Amino acid sequence: MNILITGASRGIGAAIARQLAAPGRRVVVNYLQNQGAAEAVAADVRERGADAIVVQGDVRSEADLTRLAASVDGVDVLVHNAAIGVLKPWDQIRTSQWDLTMESSLRPFWLLTRLCRFNDGASVIGLSSMGSRQHVPGYAAMGAAKAGLEALTRQLAVDMAPRVRVNTVCGGVIRTDALRYFPDGGAQMVGLAEKLTPLGRCGEPDDIAKIVDLLVDPRAYWLTGQVLVADGGMSLR
Repeated sequence: MNILITGASRGIGAAIARQLAAPGRRVVVNYLQNQGAAEAVAADVRERGADAIVVQGDVRSEADLTRLAASVDGVDVLVHNAAIGVLKPWDQIRTSQWDLTMESSLRPFWLLTRLCRFNDGASVIGLSSMGSRQHVPGYAAMGAAKAGLEALTRQLAVDMAPRVRVNTVCGGVIRTDALRYFPDGGAQMVGLAEKLTPLGRCGEPDDIAKIVDLLVDPRAYWLTGQVLVADGGMSLR
């Protein structure tokens, strides 16, 4: 099984790489800048009995995505996790920042489905967040990109069937380095999540990785075109 994960050097992407690592599998660890972190994830993957390939590439570059897609003979699992975006009020976002957000999150999800050669029974999984469906301060650009990714999930699930299934995991507040870009380092968001989440805590990268693992399992075959909300029940409040 060949597994390709964008943005796999840290956070949720790294957790997914470790979770999916198993004997007989090959995991492609994509990274943008931090080769050392990517190599560390690859080492963890190998310790779990899987093969690992480290591929540097900017998901905004079609040439880099083409090279990434060609790193394995055929793709069984594609997880698009990479995302770079701007966190600003809607009226302070520059056009270049808006484009950066779309080009790193939404466009690669579409483009990789064209560039990868998928094996029969393959699974494509996107990563979204609750800002796609509810207000988060400063999240206008990223929320729009993630909402687009969810809409594209439904389109691709029909267009790529029956050979490929397409689903997206929509996470709640997850404790990653990305929180530092929010006001007060995300402390207010984490506190709110801990208070409102019925399951009693903030989310961790492993929580999302395990949901991705469930979607990869052949027993999830009848799931396609779905956006699975994984937030410990926080959105119910």
